[in-house]
Amino acid sequence: MEQKLQGGNGTNLMQLKNTLNAPNVKKKFEDMLGKRASQFMTSITSVVSQSQLLQKADVNSIVMGAAVAASMDLPLNPALGYAALVPYNDTKKGGCYAQFQVMRNGWVELLIRSGQCVQVINEVVREGELIEYNKFTGVAKFQDNHDESKPIIGFMAYFKLTNGFEKTLYMTKEEVVAHATRYSQSYRNKSGNWQKDFEGMALKTVLKRLITKFAPKSLERILDAIEYDQSVVSGDASKMDINDARPRYMDNEDDDRKVEDADAEEIKVDEAKQAPEAPQDGLFGGQNEPESEY
Repeated sequence: MEQKLQGGNGTNLMQLKNTLNAPNVKKKFEDMLGKRASQFMTSITSVVSQSQLLQKADVNSIVMGAAVAASMDLPLNPALGYAALVPYNDTKKGGCYAQFQVMRNGWVELLIRSGQCVQVINEVVREGELIEYNKFTGVAKFQDNHDESKPIIGFMAYFKLTNGFEKTLYMTKEEVVAHATRYSQSYRNKSGNWQKDFEGMALKTVLKRLITKFAPKSLERILDAIEYDQSVVSGDASKMDINDARPRYMDNEDDDRKVEDADAEEIKVDEAKQAPEAPQDGLFGGQNEPESEY
């Protein structure tokens, strides 16, 4: 049974530490991360201690969001750009929550770690670099003019799999803005990441859309990343039971993944041909991910 989220209304750092020190919670993180569990759990309290808003967030959402990151073996240090816990104030239902987000490097890491992706490119496109792009075929031609003084006109993402399948997605700057305006409440936040780092957020948006629409869902952890990205993970942190975990998309009730899922239905047949099935361990269960170098 899903546990009701209780929004934090005070400094919850001590409660968080007590929850993480519980023997069964420690064991869950150790099952996922092995000898790296202690360092990862320390990083959780470190991230929260550096954010006054996260210190007010619901502890369950912090621990469950961190558990999702651990299951994907993505560090929570925002400076590394793999995954993050972002404080989110729910003005409709009240309370502050920790929203789990897969960052740009995290998406790249999950693709490469799958062993089925040999190349990933995610770049800004400046004036004069786009030679040709056919949105119907996905064929794109670019040239590097080595002139960073030229204005940015768009953003691209590309991946190639070991079996030869490759795909490119290009979005103009205007298309990115329209997409963010429609699907992200945080875009309208003057102090949000979209305003602080538009280029980085735009690059992540194009990369995520490419992966969501065209990457084979058999790739390890990709489905988990799509399901839990930009969600508040509800559940009982003291149990950390996957059957009790539920993603709640608080940034936008009409979340983008609903649109992407509709698009994905059209390419299920093609996906079966793109890559062989890879064994997937369930979230919070199964074998540990191989240790990665960051």
